[in-house]
Amino acid sequence: MGPVVGRFHRHDDGTVHEHDGGTVHSHGSDLVHSHAGDTVHEHDGTDQHGDHSGYATATERVDVLQAIFSENDLRASINREAFESNGVRALNLMSSPGSGKTTVLAATLDELAGELAVGVIEGDIATDLDAARLSGRGAQISLLNTDNGFGGECHLDAPMVNRALAGLELDALDLVIIENVGNLVCPAEFDVGEHAKAMVYSITEGEDKPLKYPVMFRAVDVVLLNKIDLAPYLDADVATYTERIRQVNPTATVLAVSARTGEGMADWFAWLRRFAAEI
Repeated sequence: MGPVVGRFHRHDDGTVHEHDGGTVHSHGSDLVHSHAGDTVHEHDGTDQHGDHSGYATATERVDVLQAIFSENDLRASINREAFESNGVRALNLMSSPGSGKTTVLAATLDELAGELAVGVIEGDIATDLDAARLSGRGAQISLLNTDNGFGGECHLDAPMVNRALAGLELDALDLVIIENVGNLVCPAEFDVGEHAKAMVYSITEGEDKPLKYPVMFRAVDVVLLNKIDLAPYLDADVATYTERIRQVNPTATVLAVSARTGEGMADWFAWLRRFAAEI
């Protein structure tokens, strides 16, 4: 067990004890104790400061995480009920920064304008740059900045999306696309009330990303392999990218596209139309 932040230890009766000094040390029995000053002590497993066998640090941490996700999942259920009671399908769109997610979304809004009533929850740590880029394309836009004064959240969670729903007229919509914060890790771990997850994966990111960030790739229903127009210039083999995705998620729909040139985008639009019709 490594150093622990703080100067506390817990006794069998539940009391928490604070000591003078700073450094907290790990003992041979995997117990933690703080001593005055900077002196480091190691013990052979026989605790000389009382019985600490009641420690359950790992269990306590799991309980806290479970509580956090339980609250998120409750809000996600509320969001999903709001979507379904209004006949709306919701899609969680994720990616790393720079993959072309907003370009894909802009092309999607242009394609579906006048055919499907679309709402967008635009998630960004800061600025309204992407929301402004998507405006004027026939969709309702609800901006959601996660900047909390401490750098901002790296993902959207269900309570955030719940707040953003106030900026949409759900009863007038057919489809809501939640553009998540650009990140290949955390967004996939949070249910926000969506009916499906999709991601944009650019060939400029390298063919190794499904293996290095498997949680995201496992979580999604469809992968848009974007920027395939650059393949000749990057010496990139689209088949290899697809195979790497299949290694992690054999059932995901993989669509090779270029949002810039329009290549393959018809397949994405067709997938979205089928998805939106599944009311």
